[in-house]
Amino acid sequence: MKKFVLSTALAMMMSTAAHAETIGVSMALFDDNFLTVLRNGMSDYAKTLDGVELQIEDAQNDVSKQQSQIQNFIAAGVTAIIVNPVDTDATAAMSKIAADAGIPLVYVNREPVNVDTLPEKQAFVASNEQESGTLQTQEICKMLGGKGKAVVMMGELSNQAARMRTKDIHDVLATDQCKGIEIVEEQTANWSRTQGSDLLTNWLSAGLEFDAVISNNDEMAIGAIQALKAAGRSMDSVVIGGIDATQDALAAMAAGDLDVTVFQNAAGQGKGSVDAALKLAKGEPVDKKVYIPFELVTKDNLDKYQAKN
Repeated sequence: MKKFVLSTALAMMMSTAAHAETIGVSMALFDDNFLTVLRNGMSDYAKTLDGVELQIEDAQNDVSKQQSQIQNFIAAGVTAIIVNPVDTDATAAMSKIAADAGIPLVYVNREPVNVDTLPEKQAFVASNEQESGTLQTQEICKMLGGKGKAVVMMGELSNQAARMRTKDIHDVLATDQCKGIEIVEEQTANWSRTQGSDLLTNWLSAGLEFDAVISNNDEMAIGAIQALKAAGRSMDSVVIGGIDATQDALAAMAAGDLDVTVFQNAAGQGKGSVDAALKLAKGEPVDKKVYIPFELVTKDNLDKYQAKN
């Protein structure tokens, strides 16, 4: 009788394990406001699905650590892998590791360098970065009346998003409506609020004059706001733009400090990446590029986005 009960219990456990689906998730960095929303979006969605578990790891902005996490996920026999890349130029090697193991892989938020040559059972879920910097800069151009001086704060140059958003800025400012706006300084602050504050402080100390701060993300824009306030600069004298529409950014906009941001649906990207991973694991078709639209946020429609947060 004991043997029968034991065998039955073991069979039930094996059956449960067979039906359970584990997705290994490697995030570039836990200590990031936007990526936290993205991560929570995945976790919250997975909780609504029967038999789906996420194993989420922090790569701590270390490419080698992220690659090791992918190898560990494969060794553990996960159903699929989701990667938010530390360095988008390092994704070809990650794709090969997963493809050789036959494990589906989904990149989320940051576009892999090999996005146009992804192997079978691999996809990319994000928002089209061409929209983000374009919407942001067009609105700033409108606020400046097409004339003035601007400084640009770039994200980590190893990230495709930073490169694309910066290109968007240049493309918009090259148009007839906006070519009266001159970029007087352009440097990276690595997506960081602290580094954004330090960079803006340095520009002010150097006597740089500008009418707008165009930032690749909200964190750097908030850092710029802090530096401007510390220097006694009137917030009415400068237009500040960010991207992501984080909770802190919306609060800064409500306070009258941030003028423009662009909503990037982090939770939507998280949900989309989990859906894509599960479909690929089941052999179902998934587009190589799955885009969640960006949306412009200004003081005129701020209430709508405060409700989302």
